[in-house]
Amino acid sequence: MLLRTVLRTSAGLRALPFLVGFVLVALGDDLTAWVTPAYGLSAAGHASLALPFVCAACAAAGAWEGGRLHRGRVFDRAPVRSPLAITAPVLLPVAVMGGLGMLAALGTTALAGGTVTGAPQPGVLAVWAGLLLANTLVGSIVGRVLAPVVAVPLALVSGFVLNAYPASFDAYWLRHLVGGGLSDCCAVDQVLDQKAVLSSLAFSGAVCAAAVLLIRYRGAPAALAVALAVTAGGVTLAAHLARGLGPEPVLDRPAAALVCDHGRPRVCLWPELGGARAGLVRDEARRVVTTLAGHGVPVPAALTMAARPGPGESKLGIPTTARAQDVAPGVVRGLLPRTPDCARAGAPYPAGAAAGPVTAWLTAKATPDESTPDGTAADARGRFGSQDARLAEQVLRLPRETQLTWYLATTEALRHCATPAPALPPGGAR
Repeated sequence: MLLRTVLRTSAGLRALPFLVGFVLVALGDDLTAWVTPAYGLSAAGHASLALPFVCAACAAAGAWEGGRLHRGRVFDRAPVRSPLAITAPVLLPVAVMGGLGMLAALGTTALAGGTVTGAPQPGVLAVWAGLLLANTLVGSIVGRVLAPVVAVPLALVSGFVLNAYPASFDAYWLRHLVGGGLSDCCAVDQVLDQKAVLSSLAFSGAVCAAAVLLIRYRGAPAALAVALAVTAGGVTLAAHLARGLGPEPVLDRPAAALVCDHGRPRVCLWPELGGARAGLVRDEARRVVTTLAGHGVPVPAALTMAARPGPGESKLGIPTTARAQDVAPGVVRGLLPRTPDCARAGAPYPAGAAAGPVTAWLTAKATPDESTPDGTAADARGRFGSQDARLAEQVLRLPRETQLTWYLATTEALRHCATPAPALPPGGAR
């Protein structure tokens, strides 16, 4: 078939404007809602939200093209080329339609995140390509065995259900077969777990191989048996590769990617915070640490944006678009202990109620205000709950040593489930 004939008659190219319009208009807000600014992997991951819709469009267009070949009795006229060689150029524009639809989604998320050069991610793109091709091939087979009035809507609806609904199942490995966890990737301190990529590629590769067998041998019983065996083997391998993955297929980003300086304290930032913003964050972080140290608060030797700080380091929890006012809360959050695993598992955590007041107290110490008598209390108001702010202000009226004793005892209690928060001495809050 001539190229101009394929381009003129392809259902994929005719549906392309509608697909791109749907991605940009109907999905635009959802695509851009949670993209991590300046992080290319996050832009690529969140673009995967459009994948079930685009896969469904590929399945429907593939069903139409497969039915068109069947109705034209192309394979019954002793053609010189094999059925696969005839089908491939007809389905290629459909796969191209799917690829352009996903590129529209990627462009939307990349522009929203302010990152264009870092958006293409080989692993994510490979998952997209495998699933788009698998849906296109399976759709063409459906079109060859059912009437168009049934095949096209069946392929559209079932394509969406099979690609979208596994993400809601409790069996997490199912969602990774169809890339269902990619849309949750990734925070700036996370990277994509390659096991999820390999699992999806194993599944889509097996489906593509089975579909090629059925097209090449026109559904012969032996080809059908081999195709079923290949699909079952692919699902088994994919499930094995996805074993142990949680709902979000992410790992901690390697700390080697951090950019650290040699100041006191040392500040380690991800490269996404570059240029003048990095300098602003470092200067403000050191100012906050110096202020806290002046009040007697123990401070770390290093501040890091790594997911899991090492010995002597404290987490600097700031966004990639951090401003000066974001740094102090980020430093304060890193000084507080992580919620212990026992509390995350549902065990009683009596010290948990003290997390709010101690956070308000630390924030007030880190951001002194000259308009208040003690120079520290104003920031406890308006940024926390009224009760937490009131307790923090009452603590701030105590002697300096009493405040530090309360702070150290409270942070120690926050590390354990069975230790209640300490009571304040007379003159403080109850």
